[in-house]
Amino acid sequence: MEIKPDTIHITASAKVEIQARRADLFIAVRGSSVVGGNEAMKKAKEVSALVDELTGAGIKAEHIHLEGVSVETSSGVLLKSSSATYRLRVRCEDLEKLPETLDIVSAQKNAALERVAWKYNDEGARGRGLESALVAAKLKAQKVADALGVTLLGVYSFNENAFDEESPMPFQPQARMMKARQDAAEPSLAMDIQHGKTIQVNVEIEYRVSGFQGGNA
Repeated sequence: MEIKPDTIHITASAKVEIQARRADLFIAVRGSSVVGGNEAMKKAKEVSALVDELTGAGIKAEHIHLEGVSVETSSGVLLKSSSATYRLRVRCEDLEKLPETLDIVSAQKNAALERVAWKYNDEGARGRGLESALVAAKLKAQKVADALGVTLLGVYSFNENAFDEESPMPFQPQARMMKARQDAAEPSLAMDIQHGKTIQVNVEIEYRVSGFQGGNA
C-alpha cells in the first residue's frame, strides 16, 4: 500500500469575462396563408414583409433562415384559408444593429421574438482562466507553506473543473413588443441588453511538502 507523502491541499479559482460576438434571434411569424419551403420567404406576405425590413436594415439575406412551419386549422383539414406560424432564425453579426433589429421585429404585429441565443468568442478563455487559477494556487500554497514552516517540493495531485455561466436576458420580449405596438410612432425605448458571460475555472491541488514537525520525513 502506497504511503501518501506530507501534503497541503489548496483550492483556487479564476473568472474570465467574455463578450458575445453575434446573436441569433428566434422569431415566430403568424401568417394568414400556408407556404412551404424557401418559397415562404417570398410568398407568405407576413414573412416577406419582415424579411424585407430586416434586409433593408443591413441583415444579410443568407442570415435569415426558415426553421419550420406549423399549420393551424380549426377543422383538422388543410384548407386554402388555413393559417400558419413560421419560425425564423435571424443572425445579427453586428451587435450595434441589435436594438434596431429588435425594433423591426416588434413593429411587425404578426411577429414575436421567442428567444435570443448569444454566440461568444470563447476560444482560449478556459485556458486563460486555468493559467490565472494556477498562479493563484501557487501563491496561496507558498503562503501556507511559509506559515507552516515547510518547503514546497512538488505536486502530488491535481484536479480542474470549469463552469460556463450564461448571462440572462434582462428584458422581456413580449412586453417590449406590446409596448411598441401600442405606440409605434414613439422612438425606440432605451434598453440595456447584456451579452456577456463568465467562465469560472476551479483547481484543487495537493502539493508535496517537506515533513511537518514531528511527521514523516
